[in-house]
Amino acid sequence: MTQQSRHHQGHPLAEWLVELAKELGLRGATLSSGIEGFGHTGKLHSAHFFELADQPVEVRFALTEDECAQLFERLEQEDIALFYIKKPIELGFVGKLAEPSA
Repeated sequence: MTQQSRHHQGHPLAEWLVELAKELGLRGATLSSGIEGFGHTGKLHSAHFFELADQPVEVRFALTEDECAQLFERLEQEDIALFYIKKPIELGFVGKLAEPSA
């Protein structure tokens, strides 16, 4: 979780995380924008009509333990600080899957 205004290597941090997931060959990532939130400092972050820089954003990954370890190892090499929530999940598919598009 971060704010829209945070950048890393010249890119919005949340978008950089999504690109990193692609680079590492992870299964996917979802970037969501929040309306309002506050963090450990107690400062309120929100999206305003004309200004989205302080808008809270969240990047979610559904990863295996090995993929998670790979991601965290890479993040520790970067000059960034990120808040995260990590919990065990079960992931998979149900039903008939469509053929992947080319």
